[in-house]
Amino acid sequence: QVQLVESGGGLVQPGGSLRLSCTSSEFTLENYMIGWFRQAPGKEREGVSCIASKDSLTNFADSIHDRFIISRDNAKNAVYLQINNLKPEDTGIYFCATACQRDLVGSWGQGTQVTVSS
Repeated sequence: QVQLVESGGGLVQPGGSLRLSCTSSEFTLENYMIGWFRQAPGKEREGVSCIASKDSLTNFADSIHDRFIISRDNAKNAVYLQINNLKPEDTGIYFCATACQRDLVGSWGQGTQVTVSS
């Protein structure tokens, strides 16, 4: 199982921005498709963004909204999720995984909490 570590969450005001990080000390993340998911209070975990692996036939980086931007820094072995113009409904725990479909994720990390509130 690929263990990933999420970080970068926090308390921000509506309209603010955050950059979440997904890293691994054991695995080279560019070899994996990486998905970001979030779980809002009382709701199911949902996918919010996905980026292709370096060996993917199709190079893609998709998100549910253009406020979410996923990117890689291979030199730092990290995948980032930039969230702009944060809204209260973005509040939740954010997870990264080596899959872009929730049902294909074998194990989850601790996630990072994002709270959007004034």
